[in-house]
Amino acid sequence: MPYLCEIKLTIRMFSKNKKRAGVDLEQHELLENAQFRVKQRKRLFAHFVIFLIGSVFLAVANKILKYGEAYDWFIWAIAFWAFLFVIHTFNVFVTQRFMGKEWERDQREKLVAKQKQRIAELQKEIEVDFPLSNINKKKDL
Repeated sequence: MPYLCEIKLTIRMFSKNKKRAGVDLEQHELLENAQFRVKQRKRLFAHFVIFLIGSVFLAVANKILKYGEAYDWFIWAIAFWAFLFVIHTFNVFVTQRFMGKEWERDQREKLVAKQKQRIAELQKEIEVDFPLSNINKKKDL
């Protein structure tokens, strides 16, 4: 179903009946976000497949090929790799929901508002320290 939405967005983007530039920008942003999320999930699934193949390889190397057979080191290697995979999964499915595009936009807007407030405060300080009426009087002399 998500792919159908992407196809519809693509068709709307390239259709000849364009209503407004704002709508096209919004659709473009939605499409880019959808493509980014698909790439993230694709990388996660690739990571999972590599994890499975790598885990089997590590177990085979330790048990069958008898590489470091005195100790079952493959268990620790697989556990560490599983921990990294869990972090990757958490980042894709949880963190991106809370700290995605909307969160970035909100943070940007807050920082811009803070900067504007600071600039306004500095301008007030300058006007108090160096009023325009005094500057004009000095020019007249």
